Amino acid sequence: MEDTGSPKLDLMAVLPRLTQLGTVLNRSHLVERAMESAGITLDRPAMTVLVTLHMADRPLRVGEIAERMQVVGPHVTRHLNGLERRGLVVRIADPDDQRARLIELTPDGKTIPDRYLRTLLGWFGDAMTDWSEEDRKIFGALLGRFVDDLTTRLAVVDDDETAGG
Repeated sequence: MEDTGSPKLDLMAVLPRLTQLGTVLNRSHLVERAMESAGITLDRPAMTVLVTLHMADRPLRVGEIAERMQVVGPHVTRHLNGLERRGLVVRIADPDDQRARLIELTPDGKTIPDRYLRTLLGWFGDAMTDWSEEDRKIFGALLGRFVDDLTTRLAVVDDDETAGG
């Protein structure tokens, strides 16, 4: 087994906890339960599109939405068409390029991710109710750093595999 570079962190002890977290998030149907609790009748990918736009806090191009969701553009376009038919998003001209379109949440489209996130974050907050403010800050910072670093590392691995390495 490769040296992890840190004698104080036993990655073999962390791995089962990461696996357990993934299982809890997937098997508990957390997303679906939060949507149901918030009275939302969308499929998961459509909800992800709305949350992505909500978190961006500005209109985005389809490619930007796809990149943030880590999917391909046609996948996003399919869901945008349905969301547009429901009056939850609109396509507007890009002020920097009149040929391009941006996707913007409508007033109705803004309420849905807000309700969903309030529900989900309420559950997360309840789970950490006994945590100190400092513990919450450290957890957020370390989790963000870990996800960013792992994403970067896996992109390098993907590039190596694509290049035949």
